[in-house]
Amino acid sequence: MAGLYPEALLTAMDDVLDEFEGALPGLGAAGDETVLAVVERVVLALNAVNEAHEGAAFQTDEREELCGYIDRSLSEHGVDVVALTARHGLGRYRLTDKWRKW
Repeated sequence: MAGLYPEALLTAMDDVLDEFEGALPGLGAAGDETVLAVVERVVLALNAVNEAHEGAAFQTDEREELCGYIDRSLSEHGVDVVALTARHGLGRYRLTDKWRKW
């Protein structure tokens, strides 16, 4: 498992997700621009983690889990993800697509 999930990858992921989780409180009352900026930051940070690990940090299942985690986290903090994505002409599960390279 250490080969699949080296310590540097795990530490980087913890840092990225901790920052994302720190930005979640209050997002339910925030405007779309604020919510999308938080999503953009976490996706770009995950892109950087993936690039630092030669594009192999996330496999298909992990990509799906990360997208689901972002969606659930926003929802748990009062963001109506369905309405948000609809207002921007996106399908519900396309929220991260604009910035995601993984």
